[in-house]
Amino acid sequence: MLTEVKIKTLKPKEKPYKLFDEKGLYLFVTPNGSKYWRYDYRYNGKRKTASFGVYPEVSLKQARQKRDEARASIRQGVDISQKKKKTEEAIYFKTIAMEWLQVRQVEIKPGHLKTIKCRLNKYILPNIGDKPLREITKSDISHIIDTLRKIGQIETARRVKQIISQVFRFAMFRDLTDKDPTIIYKLPPCTNKKHMPAILDPDKVGELLRKIESYRSYIVKNALLLLSLTFVRPFELRTAQWKEININEAVWDIPEEKTKTKVPHRVFLSRQAQEILKGLKNLTGTSPERYVFEGLRNKPISESTLNKALRSLGYNTKTEITSHGFRAMARTLIHEKLGYPPEVIEHQLAHKVPDRLGEAYNRTKFYMERKEMLQAWADYLWSLKGSSKRSSKNIK
Repeated sequence: MLTEVKIKTLKPKEKPYKLFDEKGLYLFVTPNGSKYWRYDYRYNGKRKTASFGVYPEVSLKQARQKRDEARASIRQGVDISQKKKKTEEAIYFKTIAMEWLQVRQVEIKPGHLKTIKCRLNKYILPNIGDKPLREITKSDISHIIDTLRKIGQIETARRVKQIISQVFRFAMFRDLTDKDPTIIYKLPPCTNKKHMPAILDPDKVGELLRKIESYRSYIVKNALLLLSLTFVRPFELRTAQWKEININEAVWDIPEEKTKTKVPHRVFLSRQAQEILKGLKNLTGTSPERYVFEGLRNKPISESTLNKALRSLGYNTKTEITSHGFRAMARTLIHEKLGYPPEVIEHQLAHKVPDRLGEAYNRTKFYMERKEMLQAWADYLWSLKGSSKRSSKNIK
């Protein structure tokens, strides 16, 4: 028999495989790691298979309940596969996609939600929106994905396939279908993974900071300087509110609803960061609810504002530096120039990457090391900023 512990530790193999529970219920594990509940039964002397959804959306306990309900229906002379087919015929992809989107919109950020809606309306719904779930085949999926691949939109194709798959998994969880046709469509491995451009030469970092300091907008200038000191994600910086920041205790606690990992993240404020925030508090700090980097109509500045500032300073945001590139800059130079271990840096970056002990991120781990590291990083950056006449390569 299966257990929750055993299921969680299952690893994908080169070929799909099955793990049996009891009374016909088993878990079908695919090479990409997906785990599907299946139930084998006999009806009128014929062997048939029903699907009960995807793990972990459907737990072991729920799958067993579905199996017991199916066994009861079969004893009453009902073929559960035919019953499900009739249900599928009445449900169109667009209908279930809108229901899935309504559930997802409370979990994701507005910018990402806008992107998903755009991809649905532009690439997916015009092709399969008016089709019943049961009639959507691998060929329909291939047509959508291959059209994008032919014009070089490989990453978009990957994301579109992911959206279609999530809609089908949502339908499977609700017992509205027993298949996800995207599973059998394989995209080639991504060979050109996108990396955010970043400046890694210390002398050029110093030049960048001096240019930022000369920028005309006080709000945007200090946003970029604080981004370099804290290397948080641009969204976390732009939407920072004064209620998150305690200058006296030198900490900035970013709430889980603003982080990519959905886990609260603590940023330790260096002396340089505190000075920047003290100056900004006189301008936007009149209320705890106000944004630190407030733009027009009491809204936060946009990410395009930060990248536009970098372009106006003479930088190509596609090849040289982008607002997100400050993270890569910090990760590389803190390790190479200041000698801090990767696990400390990764924790401050709020990455969900296990450390050498296999422990995932928690905001209080490496507390003292991270606090010391951010101050050392700030001192290093400010020394680069002041090194206009001598080489910064000798600064350690």
